[in-house]
Amino acid sequence: MPATQVEDPPAAPATARGSFLRESGWLMIANIVGGLLNFVVHPLAQSVGSAEYGVFAAFLAVTICIPTMPLQLVFTQQTAKAIATNRQRELAGFIRWAWFASFVVWLVFAIVGALGRAGILERWQITNPAALWVTLPMVLFSLWMPMFAGVLQGQQNFLWLGWSMIINAIGRLVIAVVAVKVFSGGAAGMLTGVTVGAAIATGIALWQTRSAWSAPALPFDWQPVLRQVVPLMLGAGAFQFLFTADTMFAKSYFDKDTAGFYSSAGTLSRALMWLVGPLAMVMFPRIVHSSTKGEKSNLANLVLLGTGILAVVGAISLAFLGPLVVKIFFGQKFVPVAAAVLPWYASAMVPLALANVLLSNLFARSFLKVVPVLCILAIGYPFAIMHFHDDRPETLLKIMGVFNLMLFAACAWFTWGAKAKAEAG
Repeated sequence: MPATQVEDPPAAPATARGSFLRESGWLMIANIVGGLLNFVVHPLAQSVGSAEYGVFAAFLAVTICIPTMPLQLVFTQQTAKAIATNRQRELAGFIRWAWFASFVVWLVFAIVGALGRAGILERWQITNPAALWVTLPMVLFSLWMPMFAGVLQGQQNFLWLGWSMIINAIGRLVIAVVAVKVFSGGAAGMLTGVTVGAAIATGIALWQTRSAWSAPALPFDWQPVLRQVVPLMLGAGAFQFLFTADTMFAKSYFDKDTAGFYSSAGTLSRALMWLVGPLAMVMFPRIVHSSTKGEKSNLANLVLLGTGILAVVGAISLAFLGPLVVKIFFGQKFVPVAAAVLPWYASAMVPLALANVLLSNLFARSFLKVVPVLCILAIGYPFAIMHFHDDRPETLLKIMGVFNLMLFAACAWFTWGAKAKAEAG
């Protein structure tokens, strides 16, 4: 055993680099393929009309604003830590408890949504209540999917994590096309596709992680878990809110057609995260593992550089080629608004993508002092929109861009500035 420990380290860095590139490359492919398949759903707007597409985008934004990122982050971190410290039986107890708790939370919100359906339908100018009923199970699977995807990510089972993304998108596309083209399902049909896709992806993740959640469980100490989980949920939830909330505000402040046009530009711009997100996804459990064991790593700096290059190139490409893509997939009437907002939208995604890397690194190392700043930004964001918004989508995007820049600045300070200050002190 000592001889093995002496011989292994020289080969480890090259192996780790090769493995990282292979795994992040596969997730990138899965993200792009899955993203493209998801994107193909949106041109159904030409069949259902811009108003129905706006309804679809609004309900989809509700599921996006479910804390999927925080949930996946927490389960990834807890799984990676449990593996690093050989606490798999405690992890099984944590997963089963969280699984049950998520169902209870969903049930409460489903009852509230059902009782308040009249107000929801009136506020969002919805004439067909079927879209609301389809959204309820979609919300449940949107809660479960990131939990078990997080376990896959924490186990570094990126093969099946990628396949779950692709199969999710295939199910979403096939069901949506059939529902809209064959049964004239409108927004409800498109939402049914999202629900079925999420259900299939959840089933795959459940099966592939069954060894983690079905193992004999041991009691786990709630206090240290809560000290990690609560700040992670708050911080990642604030990040997700900054990433997704603009679509819901667009639905509230713009007319039906403009909201649909705005959503088409948002779909394209968020595709930048399909491209660069996998780098941080593969990085996160590795840094959790190395930090738990007290090992040093410069992986975050390399990921930040790669993310910056890809994000800037992607944003420039979207600004020039986006209107053509919108015309092909959504139709000519979507082009004027989309062409006007795409440069702003794509530019706002660049600091967000960079902040995602820095935040993932901070959270992986359990450096949680950045969380209060994230919460302040998330609280200030809607107030800024309500105070400064007008009838131009560009104004909404300028506000989002400013807050994303502040987010990146805060993450950069806690990554380098706070560290340098501590070392100097």
